[in-house]
Amino acid sequence: MKEQILGLFKSNNKALTIMEINDLLGLTTIDELKELEKTIIEMETNLELRRTNKGKYVKHDDPLERIGVVLSAKGDYAFVKITDDKQPIKDVYVQSSDLNGAIHGDIVVVKIDKIEAKPFGVVKTILKRELSNVVGEVMDDYTLKLDDPKIKLNVFLEEDKRMNSMPGHKVLAKLTKKDGNYYNAEVLKVIGHKNDPGVDILSIVYKYGIEVDFNDEVKDELNSIPDSVSEKEMIGRTDLRDQIIFTIDGDDTKDIDDAISIEILKNGNYKLGVHIADVSYYVKEGTPLYNSAMDRGTSVYLADRVIPMLPHKLSNGICSLNPNVDRLAISCVMEIDKSGKCVSHEIFPSVIKSRIQMTYKKVNQILEENIIPVGYEEFSDKLRQMKDLADILRKMKIARGYIDFDIDESKIIVDDTGKAIDVTLRNRGTGERLIEDFMIAANETVAEHIASYEFLPFIYRIHGEPSEEKIEQFISYVSSCGYKLTGKFKEIYPTTMQKILDELKDKKEFSIFSNLLLRSMKKAVYDTNNIGHFGLGSKCYTHFTSPIRRFPDTTVHRLLRKYLFDGNMDKDTINYEEVNLPYIADHSSKKERDSVDCERDVDDMKKAEYMSSHIGEVFKGMVSSITNRGMYICLPNLIEGMITIENLTDDTYTFDESTISLIGKKNKRGYRLGDELEVVCIAARKEVGEIDFIINNEDTNDRDTKSQS
Repeated sequence: MKEQILGLFKSNNKALTIMEINDLLGLTTIDELKELEKTIIEMETNLELRRTNKGKYVKHDDPLERIGVVLSAKGDYAFVKITDDKQPIKDVYVQSSDLNGAIHGDIVVVKIDKIEAKPFGVVKTILKRELSNVVGEVMDDYTLKLDDPKIKLNVFLEEDKRMNSMPGHKVLAKLTKKDGNYYNAEVLKVIGHKNDPGVDILSIVYKYGIEVDFNDEVKDELNSIPDSVSEKEMIGRTDLRDQIIFTIDGDDTKDIDDAISIEILKNGNYKLGVHIADVSYYVKEGTPLYNSAMDRGTSVYLADRVIPMLPHKLSNGICSLNPNVDRLAISCVMEIDKSGKCVSHEIFPSVIKSRIQMTYKKVNQILEENIIPVGYEEFSDKLRQMKDLADILRKMKIARGYIDFDIDESKIIVDDTGKAIDVTLRNRGTGERLIEDFMIAANETVAEHIASYEFLPFIYRIHGEPSEEKIEQFISYVSSCGYKLTGKFKEIYPTTMQKILDELKDKKEFSIFSNLLLRSMKKAVYDTNNIGHFGLGSKCYTHFTSPIRRFPDTTVHRLLRKYLFDGNMDKDTINYEEVNLPYIADHSSKKERDSVDCERDVDDMKKAEYMSSHIGEVFKGMVSSITNRGMYICLPNLIEGMITIENLTDDTYTFDESTISLIGKKNKRGYRLGDELEVVCIAARKEVGEIDFIINNEDTNDRDTKSQS
């Protein structure tokens, strides 16, 4: 119908009422009129039609009005990220006074002053407000001090809807109605007093709509879940309990998804077994457990806790591949030749018994230091065979375009009350890489197996190639630091990214460059349309290996059982999954983003909490990014804080976007990405996860002396 309506306005420049459009289209029924009204509202929202002051409609032809989402920034402005498909504008800056009530996350129509490099605009209409629930602290007058500084709303808790909350409590509240300059709200949950241990993290968890507790229906269903595997449940499964199978995980891991095994065949090839917990056997479609897992989408790993996708009875119990107990699994057994190619494979339901729960730390002692810890003696040869195979797989992946950004991660150490007492780097050793290589091999094998049927609906893990513009911007960043990359970058392949990283590997700013290049890439998501995985250099990929903590993996297991083990590939099954899977893919991608954002906010908060005990101390760091507000300094343990332009008191500095630098009136070189500085921590605001630095005076004097010489 939309095309027919647009066709009317191509041949008719007059403004038309809905009834005139109805008659010109020859519509005759009430249902057709309702469909027309719905379509016109949608077209108005999408800026395809514009309603005149007289209530008639004309074709929308104003190129300066665009649709976007408001992203609040610190300071006196926000910007609207343009989401329509018109070119060339992507971001529009909006002064706070021109937001016209729009807040962070709102979908709006913005009127642009003029098309230029950094366009400014005014919000004309709020099309949609996603925000409904907020988290904040109850104040003495029962207003709510919101945790998120980007949400600039006045919120008042209605007297009969406070759920016994008191001043000082953190609460989750639902916005009900606007009353003048205030939004009324009702308390949905009292999280706890702001000073109680753990409430700081829970406040962030509830902000992202992450469920902490399981509902009564799920708890009731748990009563029917067994604590051990029965002989009856093993019927029809391949019995692998006599094989040498074991797990390798972190020291504190309790939800163990994957186990591995290896043999050297007579032809010299490797037989690699990846055995994954058969979660879908217990979490059956349509049950409360299944619905809860789908809603959650993923487990969330935070500084002092895990919020599991599945209740502990499953995640740490019957589904977890704990040592010396029978467990149901889905096994992917691959024959891999000496070039890393999988020449044959089998995927089947199995029963296994892990021999030992290994840790990365002890495995790394064997593979990196040739030290065999107590209890690992009989497995050391198997581990060395696994390392040999992992080296082959990694070499093969790199040859086809696998991109290793080699980005460090921080680990926050907390005490018994949840307070951050240290921040260190996570170790990513040989054992961690080995497991990564094996899981990638299994994920690819499963994806390729199902894709070979062509007609079967499936969930893939996809990663699109980056835009040429983003890569050009990155190369410009590198050039601003004085480095010239060799070669042409018009055609972007995974090997192109590899080449860039290899050229920068020995530069002191490598960690910054690697992060910037990663940000230039698109996000990996779940989709039913396979376009391959750019970052892995893989033509076909899925997530199969972590069903305890990721719902897409659980879904892949369900599909393997339905298609392969039970042989259901009929038309009704295919039609059902074609409708069902796109929602699961989209929803899972969103829940993954929420989880990542929640984890990032918790890390920022805990890092600020840690630094609040180190005010006045001197640290060495590197300039990791620069904006018009100042520059961010990253410490060796990945704690990041800002030196604002106002706190650069030795000169007057301005931001030079072309070179990503701060240039002073006297100090023409100024400050650039990768500069190493000594800084002093002057403030740390836990509530917003921010840290402030200033340059150590002695370091400033050293820089001045060097510049004069």
